[in-house]
Amino acid sequence: MDDSLEPLPGMIRFGWEEWVSLPDLGLPALRAKVDTGARTSALHAFDIETFGPASAPKVRFTVHPVPGRDDLVIPCSARIVDRRTVTSSNGESESRYVIASTIRVGDESWRIEMTLTDRSTMASRMLLGREALKDHITIVATDRFQQPKLSYDVYTTARVRQAAPNRSLRIAVLSREDNYSTRRLVEEGEKRGHTVEVIDTTRCYMAINALSPEVHYDGKRLPRYDAVIPRIGASVTSYGTAVIRQFETIGTFCVNGSEGITASRDKLYAHQLMARHKIGMPNTAFAASPKDTQSLMRLVGTAPLIVKLLESTQGKGVVLAETKKAAESVIDAFRGLKANFLVQDFVKEAAGEDIRCLVVGGKVVAAMKRTGAEGDFRSNLHRGGQATVVRITKEERETALRAARAFRLNLAGVDLLRSEAGPKVLEVNSSPGLEGIETATKKNVAEKLYEHLESKVRPAPVKRISKEDDS
Repeated sequence: MDDSLEPLPGMIRFGWEEWVSLPDLGLPALRAKVDTGARTSALHAFDIETFGPASAPKVRFTVHPVPGRDDLVIPCSARIVDRRTVTSSNGESESRYVIASTIRVGDESWRIEMTLTDRSTMASRMLLGREALKDHITIVATDRFQQPKLSYDVYTTARVRQAAPNRSLRIAVLSREDNYSTRRLVEEGEKRGHTVEVIDTTRCYMAINALSPEVHYDGKRLPRYDAVIPRIGASVTSYGTAVIRQFETIGTFCVNGSEGITASRDKLYAHQLMARHKIGMPNTAFAASPKDTQSLMRLVGTAPLIVKLLESTQGKGVVLAETKKAAESVIDAFRGLKANFLVQDFVKEAAGEDIRCLVVGGKVVAAMKRTGAEGDFRSNLHRGGQATVVRITKEERETALRAARAFRLNLAGVDLLRSEAGPKVLEVNSSPGLEGIETATKKNVAEKLYEHLESKVRPAPVKRISKEDDS
């Protein structure tokens, strides 16, 4: 061997192509072309969009780290270091964002700067320019892979999720109200380094097509969000769930999906869904303008009874009929209005109290007992009810979790009654308020929601098709 090719003591030997990893971006294996003719390094990126405050701008982008595997998408975000005009070897100039990241090669790691550009037509997903090459690196231009080899197989295992860093996310809160819950979601998200934007659901409109479905807002296409937190009001359920379906079509993670929200808002379907999953609830009957009021009441039980409009929210449209005669009068009145309603058994032993269990990501993270105002059987806090922290039983916890799973909700407020026959689910709320339960329990529920959200937006491994050429 020619002695001139032997590296000096302490020198690292690089070929014209090497395996590298970028741990700050969640890219555990990349092939990089080493090009001392280029000053700045470059990383293949697409869907490049800026976000965050003007004082500390960030960039969100996605990477296909494996050539030919467009189904593998790694979302990344980083602080913008600079913006530079780069002239390629064919003379074309392009303005690019510059970011900084740690690069790891073998046992060595150091910080480098790189520009973001579309390299989909290039054989390698990354180019290492001379500024990224440390003084003790020597280049062997006639060879490749002088450093330890990596493998694209990492992207087909759970290790790709483990390698993903805790990055800054771009999150949309779909809400029409500036209330406690919306403000807490913004505050907690920004505290964790994310950019949280509040979007008025009814001002969204949609471009529906097969090639590039989009959501538009106030005349502009909305950017690609890492996640959407729906806070859909009951009055706009139909349009709100249509907007969420559009985000789902694009591939955005939605904390609660359109199907779960729709099911939770349809009181009749919600009870049928719980019955299908054998979840305990008060005896319930439904009919569209029944001719036989007596028969309808017998399906439920004896007075007192609850008569509830299907469109009722926050305790409105819910009536307690204490006697058989009163029940008949209320049912006849609702029937005369051609209103759809449910008739339910009144759980006397609950004594105007219920339990709200807040479920996040398959765990009950907080629970409170709500007691109705003096003389009111309804325990809604909006109607003057009181909330106190409560210790729930194992059975109550399991019931709440089963109810949230039945509706496929990552965030749910499950309202339970304590009956002699065990817990009975009154309602599953897909947009539970945070103020009452955070105040009563002194727990940071918004933090728990973000912890779950951050775990869900990590990249998923792809199916292994065939052995990649690692030679």
